[in-house]
Amino acid sequence: MLRGVVLAVGAACLAAGLVMWALAIAPALILLAWAALILVGTVYERLRYKPLETGAGPGWRATPERFVDDASGKTVTVHVQDGTGEHKYVSD
Repeated sequence: MLRGVVLAVGAACLAAGLVMWALAIAPALILLAWAALILVGTVYERLRYKPLETGAGPGWRATPERFVDDASGKTVTVHVQDGTGEHKYVSD
């Protein structure tokens, strides 16, 4: 829900910035920069933080790190691949 509100605010800032730029109003570039930052940051966050997985697969080692996922309420174990250092978050 909050992500949708943030995206709507970013889209509104983008639209207002484009109108201001078309009308040659001076602070249009500042508003466009903020809109781009809001939209790109929100989309990046969605792509960067992956959902929980159900299994780690071969080549992954479970670490002692565990936590409770706020969104699902499930216990999560962190698995690491020693060769690359990549992490996976697997629900128990």
